[in-house]
Amino acid sequence: MMMQFMIITSRRSKVHSKKRRVSVQELDQAMNTQVKFKIEQKFLYSRTGTFNYDNKYRGVSSRSIAKIKEDSEVDKDGFLINYALVLVGSGKESYEKGKKTLQNWKHFGMDWAFVDPATPVETGKKFCICVKEVLPWVMLPLQVVYVDESRKSRKGPADFGYGSGTLQGHLLAGEEQFSIELDGNGEVWYEITSFSKPAHFLSFLGYPYVKLRQKHFARHSSEAVLSMVCDGTEYEDISLNKLHLLFNTLCLYQK
Repeated sequence: MMMQFMIITSRRSKVHSKKRRVSVQELDQAMNTQVKFKIEQKFLYSRTGTFNYDNKYRGVSSRSIAKIKEDSEVDKDGFLINYALVLVGSGKESYEKGKKTLQNWKHFGMDWAFVDPATPVETGKKFCICVKEVLPWVMLPLQVVYVDESRKSRKGPADFGYGSGTLQGHLLAGEEQFSIELDGNGEVWYEITSFSKPAHFLSFLGYPYVKLRQKHFARHSSEAVLSMVCDGTEYEDISLNKLHLLFNTLCLYQK
């Protein structure tokens, strides 16, 4: 199968929190970079096919982590399961901020990975994750598999989340869910659940590094959500112990 992931040669500048005067040249460069990304994304979409993992796994990321671990098929087919759970706040306001963060793709708000924030979160929508690795920027195609939202009452428990699956051309094969939940105790949790395995010889060769990067992403994504929920407060100023950061990378099962 021909792999369609795209390497981008342009650079994406790091966003700084301090205000400064931006030159006309910098604005032009930023606009040109955005236009180039959008053109390259459209080109990649036109060349990607359908999902690159078995249909029987479609939507599996919406299950609880316990049920995914118990699924013998997931084990047998050699998927690596990753799971992260972070307490990011409390109350309805924090929940709404977390929900908006996911809807605007700001959980990818980091200097080495991002998604076009204009991409609507809706079932069937294709999008690209742009990742900076040893190579230049790499565009990885995915598609939103489902969007789930529930609210038992106006002030009671609520949750919002969506899952995306890898398309032909992605370096990995599998699915990932991002969700935000307001539980019965009024606490707000950010959760990442994914299962994946190599789908390209590059990811086979560097799979230990891929697993490390997945763990790295979960940490940075959690920091991004915390920052947004806390009105831009730098994550480093917040105690990890007080936030009850829970992170667990489960072992790889292979036959």
